Amino acid sequence: MLFDAAVHRLRELPAELPEGPAELLPIFTATGLPRPRPGWGTDLADARPAAVLVLVYPDPDGVARLVLTERADRGGHHSGEVSFPGGRAETSDADLAATALREAAEEVGLDAEAAGVTVLGTLPAHWIPVSGFHVTPVVALADRVPALAPQPSEVAAILLPQLAAFLPGAPLVHVEREIRGHGIRYAAYPVDGLRVWGMTARVLGGLGAWLGRELP
Repeated sequence: MLFDAAVHRLRELPAELPEGPAELLPIFTATGLPRPRPGWGTDLADARPAAVLVLVYPDPDGVARLVLTERADRGGHHSGEVSFPGGRAETSDADLAATALREAAEEVGLDAEAAGVTVLGTLPAHWIPVSGFHVTPVVALADRVPALAPQPSEVAAILLPQLAAFLPGAPLVHVEREIRGHGIRYAAYPVDGLRVWGMTARVLGGLGAWLGRELP
């Protein structure tokens, strides 16, 4: 997908993204039933606010690309996973967009001014019970290729996939594994030999569905 086409379609963000591929949602292999979300119930009163940056930019050929990270293995819940740059909100942040930009600066060295970053808006937050965060995706555009460098204690690698990798019909890999003693099956997006799954994949699948929709 060309960057100009992505910009045209992203200028109007929906209140909620359409559903991406149903296979992204984990199911129990033994029963075929959806896997319940683990954690502390549905009460979000104690959830910690966080934000991630969904940054779309043009490569030198004018193709739309995204910035993702492979998280460094620090022994936590999300170590080694592929995710958007982002993290918890601080009291000094003006809003969640500021949180996402600050975290991207810390994790991948994003200079928002130099890259000509414009924040378009936010998407509905995702409750991540296993880590206690309520994560808001912040969608932004960059005018040019950002100069990026990983912060080694947090980021093992920076990934720059084409946005087309998440459009409807894009390839998926199907994974079966054991989580907390239960067999689980889910689909993931393949990116640079890694697998994008979980919240990140669901956001990207929904974004791809919105970008791939038929325009009037």
